[in-house]
Amino acid sequence: MFKVLHAAAGSLPLRRFARLAAAGALVTTAFLAGLHGANAQTAVRFTLDWRFEGPAALFLMAQEKGYFKAEGLDVTIDTGNGSREAIPRVASGTYDAGFGDVNSLIRFRDENPSVDLKAVMMVYDRPPFSIVGRKSRGVTADVKSLEGKKFGAPAADAAFAQWPIFKTVNKLDDSKMRLENVGFPVREPMLASGEVDAVFGFANSSYINLKSRGVPVDDIVVMLMADYGVELYGNAIMVSPKFMAEKPEAVRGLLRAITRSVKETLANPDLGAQLVIKRNDVAKVEVELERLKMTLEQNVVTPWVKANGFGGIDKARWERAVEQIGLTFTFKDKAKAGDAFVDSFLPASVERVF
Repeated sequence: MFKVLHAAAGSLPLRRFARLAAAGALVTTAFLAGLHGANAQTAVRFTLDWRFEGPAALFLMAQEKGYFKAEGLDVTIDTGNGSREAIPRVASGTYDAGFGDVNSLIRFRDENPSVDLKAVMMVYDRPPFSIVGRKSRGVTADVKSLEGKKFGAPAADAAFAQWPIFKTVNKLDDSKMRLENVGFPVREPMLASGEVDAVFGFANSSYINLKSRGVPVDDIVVMLMADYGVELYGNAIMVSPKFMAEKPEAVRGLLRAITRSVKETLANPDLGAQLVIKRNDVAKVEVELERLKMTLEQNVVTPWVKANGFGGIDKARWERAVEQIGLTFTFKDKAKAGDAFVDSFLPASVERVF
């Protein structure tokens, strides 16, 4: 190659050779740019519902194993401030996708009818909404034991948001209850110290946090709302309307990668916990591993998911859930608000079988 160019240079006027060389360089640059464009990845901004704790492994595994990259996606995963807060983040377009409470999404759609934000994959088939109390404070598995108690109730907590449904379904009189708005960081410490009798929270968060603070396991009472007549779903993947409309294939790729990620996390939860620790240096691997395993068992791989596959919904149950939301929330347009889930972006059913 060098010899040919050298010969050409010797037989051509210098100015003409320079023009040919420049043209060749432009062609080469264009070719390389084309290659780069073909391999360019779609940037995706993804918000979690909470900190880097055990459940975050469901998504971090996709980064670790290259599942996002294999789908042509460059995904940035950020922490959240609660499963309700993920909704405005995604609705505003600040994030392309996120992990948040689907029941709050339904309410959001009714309050903001011009924003067609939808969930595209159900992750928590059984929600972790719970009331966590202590036997030593008079709380038992009987819901009537809650009457007359003092609760730590973070205003932005998705579990507390379901309290009106829980108390209605279970016919509780809350006129004698004291609900104190507390911050997330002090919720479990207040229960551990006896400042409150019970708290609202996710079971996989409050229960594990209490244990890690030295509260005896046999003194902790966990009332999963799903065990007390609440038929709601939990956290789902939601995608901004703009991202869904402009990049539908990226949405499909995102869900394929997450499906693979959940399967891999189920097969290797120890690695999942390690991935969390890499991003949260104050967390303890044994605590996050227990939290992750609890989440997988109670919320993700439910009997319904085992029988029907991951990521979808049971339409009859969905309708009952919307009706329960309507027990304590006055819809302006229930049908439109309830049209909050679309399954057309999910991977093929055979790929979603665990």
